[in-house]
Amino acid sequence: MRSYILRRLLLMVPTLIGISLVCFILIQLLPGGPVEEMISRAQQAAAIKGGVDASKALSPDQIAQIQAYFGFDQPAWKRYLIWLWNVLHLDLGASYTYGLPVWDVIVSRFPISLFFGITSFFLSYLICIPLGLWKAVHHGSKLDSLSSGLIFSGYVMPGYALGILLIIFLAGGSYLDIFPLGGLTSDDFEDFSFFGKIVDLGHHLILPIFCYMISEFAFLTFLMKNSALEELGKDYMRTALAKGMSFKQALVRHALRNALIPIATRLSEICTLMFAGALLIEKVFDIDGMGLLYYNSMVNRDYNVVMGIIFLSSLMAMVGRLFSDILYTLVDPRIKFS
Repeated sequence: MRSYILRRLLLMVPTLIGISLVCFILIQLLPGGPVEEMISRAQQAAAIKGGVDASKALSPDQIAQIQAYFGFDQPAWKRYLIWLWNVLHLDLGASYTYGLPVWDVIVSRFPISLFFGITSFFLSYLICIPLGLWKAVHHGSKLDSLSSGLIFSGYVMPGYALGILLIIFLAGGSYLDIFPLGGLTSDDFEDFSFFGKIVDLGHHLILPIFCYMISEFAFLTFLMKNSALEELGKDYMRTALAKGMSFKQALVRHALRNALIPIATRLSEICTLMFAGALLIEKVFDIDGMGLLYYNSMVNRDYNVVMGIIFLSSLMAMVGRLFSDILYTLVDPRIKFS
């Protein structure tokens, strides 16, 4: 197992280089860029002032200086090698839009998406495991069919669409006014007491967290139910019952552990949650997280931020895959990796 982990870690290096190279090439093919953006702003300023031809707002020397400032005076292959060398030294460059190091920009949004991702992730597990197990035990009952219909409707509904409906019906839309429209805190948040701040924050978080977890909730519930149903029909369950063990004891001691194998391995997704962001949900609830940062960076052609997010999310995804393999061996000793 140790040699397998070492090989996987070594394979991450060329994989990351390949992913970053492909993304860098695709970004270079996009029209526009930070140089064009700055030239456009200068032309707009010249047009507003009047008396200056917008197309001649900047001289060729000034344009060359802008290209040199952003590093676009170098050929694309050299810019990529410079970027890769800086990454090896834990330097993701500077943001063209914010004028700050990419690390600082990402870290400023990182806690928000991390909180929503991990909170919705663990809430889904805490609810879905017992719910899926209950549905497996009561398979075919009216309550099982009714709950399956409700859960499946949540699975097919996008989180952002559910967020819009919740705002309309529960957050000052056309019906009830129970929850705030968006944001993470109220305008007078700083004036609240410590307990009041906790209540206000929780009040703002309920609807977004519900939208974050809805699709994962449905998937995990059905996965747990189907896995438990498969285990309940196996011979070892009939053997345990024939030996005098109660159904509850056989369910908890034997079926539940085996049914948790596909569920437990999905814990590896916690690594990708560190850089996850749901753009449309963040947009609906006015949450300034990683998803919105990535979108705005693409729109503004902030290449360094885009490359930084792609690189870090790819790294965490590969770490998560490795973590998943390790979990497989822990929950099922029959599985061996060599």
